Amino acid sequence: LLFQILGAVILGFGIWILADKTSFIAVLQMSSPSLKTGAYVLVGVGALTMLMGFLGCLGAVNEIRCLLGLYFTCLMLILITQVAAGLIIYFQKEMLKEELSHIVGNLIENYDPLNDSERNLQDAWDYVQAQITCCGWTGAKDWENNEILINQSMTAYPCSCSNSSKDLQTGTGFCNLNVPINGTTTYADWPVYEQGCMDGVENWLKDNLGVILGVCTGVAVIELLGMILSISLCKNIHSEDYTKVPKS
Repeated sequence: LLFQILGAVILGFGIWILADKTSFIAVLQMSSPSLKTGAYVLVGVGALTMLMGFLGCLGAVNEIRCLLGLYFTCLMLILITQVAAGLIIYFQKEMLKEELSHIVGNLIENYDPLNDSERNLQDAWDYVQAQITCCGWTGAKDWENNEILINQSMTAYPCSCSNSSKDLQTGTGFCNLNVPINGTTTYADWPVYEQGCMDGVENWLKDNLGVILGVCTGVAVIELLGMILSISLCKNIHSEDYTKVPKS
């Protein structure tokens, strides 16, 4: 039952990644095929874990060695995959950071409130900037690459970046800056957050690192316990002695 609950949690997490439209995860999964693939993998692992939990219970109740052996093997493969994924993420974190920078850079450069085809992605990024209280990926200067703001001579700025409660009511699109006509304007004149979203995301990860590691460790311990219990049960199941069966 415990492994079926664990499988349901993993399955639900994968579905949440695919369905979420209002967070930084949404920006990544709509922009990066690798994250979307990872979400499908989580859905598959969750479904497999639930199935293995059922087979493990069936094997334990009915003392079926092959089911317990299959249960042990699948748990071991899932655990090895999780450890490998963690190591890949750890050793490739600089490459992942560069990929994120490229994804968000393209999003900011092509941001257009009138583009309905990219509305979900743009709304998700606006939500991220407003919730994390950040602007751009490395800072507000990133928005100077936006084509619409360039055409407006930087006399507008993204509303979701604004540190004014008046602009946050708008939430999306661009807000106009009250400046003299033909004046020279840069991002430094915008009433926006100074922190870039990269720093905001890193700070969030650092603040929640203990919880993340705790959850990962808890999942690994549960899987190890399942492997130990299944192999112990398998050893304690004695084969039937068919020599004692009366001959007909």
